[in-house]
This record gives sequence, structure tokens and C-alpha cells, in this order.
Amino acid sequence: MNRQAVFLDKDGTLIENEPYNVDPARIRLSAGAEAALRVLHAAGYRLVVVSNQSGVARGYFGEEELSAVRDCIAELLARAGARLDGFYYCPHLPDAPIARYARICACRKPAPGLLFRAAAELGIALDRSWLIGDILDDVEAGNRAGCRTILLSNGGETEWRRSPLRTPDATVPNLWAAAQTILNSGRAAPSERADRALCEAPR
Repeated sequence: MNRQAVFLDKDGTLIENEPYNVDPARIRLSAGAEAALRVLHAAGYRLVVVSNQSGVARGYFGEEELSAVRDCIAELLARAGARLDGFYYCPHLPDAPIARYARICACRKPAPGLLFRAAAELGIALDRSWLIGDILDDVEAGNRAGCRTILLSNGGETEWRRSPLRTPDATVPNLWAAAQTILNSGRAAPSERADRALCEAPR
């Protein structure tokens, strides 16, 4: 349980936000993502998606359709010189129209269940890991799991319900800036490969 990870919210963080999209042809990495993923992977961080997918509970798409989304994201990361180490999602929603998904659960962010599950299955040390998201529910989930947290100030958050658990360690404009924050944090020294990638990545 000593591996470091960067947990990534999916929509609006890792990929461009297209609500309830499961069409791989419309999936695009967000601004700064390719360089960020490359340096984080080179530094030895596991890259793990943690995502609320209430479209399942709403009946917009089936859980099986998320397999194609996962495979598409894995391919995009591979092209960027990185690797997708885990893909975890919550299909639940209280009062959802599909009864089997209509419940309060431990995995829907801001609950930390997805992170706990990933840590157990992938051998991740949560206190040595980070979470990056575009809303404060992501930040709360990361903080509740014991991670350090980064909020992307890209317009995703609209409610701004503040509390200590909803306060990020850093706020940055995009994933590239988030990667710089992580690698400059002193939590782990970048490898020579990561240092070289950091210098070569576009600013």
C-alpha cells in the first residue's frame, strides 16, 4: 500500500465536459492534459479516474457503455505517453428513475468510496496521493480520503459551498498547472525521466 496516485475526475477535468456523453468519437482530453499526464506517469504516479456517472441511474446509458469510454481514455493516455491504471465510477443517484440505482451510497462523490476502493485494489497510499477535480465535491472526496487536492478553476464549480473539507490545497487553471504543483510539492522527487518531460512540456 505504498504506491502514489493521482486521482482524476473525468468530465471537465481529464476530458472536455460533454454532459452524459458515452460516444468515444466525442471524447477529447482537456487543455494541458497530454503534457500533464506524461510527466505524472514518468514520475511514477498511478493515474486513476474516479467519476460520478449518474447518467446510468437516469437511464441515459447503460453501465456496459462505459467500457468503451474507459477504453477510449486508456488509448488517449497511451498516445500521450502515459497509462490509465484504474477507472472507477459511481452509477447511483438518490431518487433516480431506475430503482436499482436509486440509493444513497458510499461511492458518489463527495463521498470517498471510489478512492478507498481504488486504494485497496491497486495498493495505493492515499496519504501520498492527490486528487484533481473541477468542482468542490471532488475536493471533498479527496480530502475525506486523506489525499491532497487540487481544484481546476475552469468554471466547473458553480455553487461554491465552502467548508474545511471543501478547501483544496491548490487552485490552478488546468491539468498542466496541476502537474507542476504536484511535482514541485516535495511529496516525491521527480525521476530523471519526469524532470526531462517537465522541461520539454509546453507552457
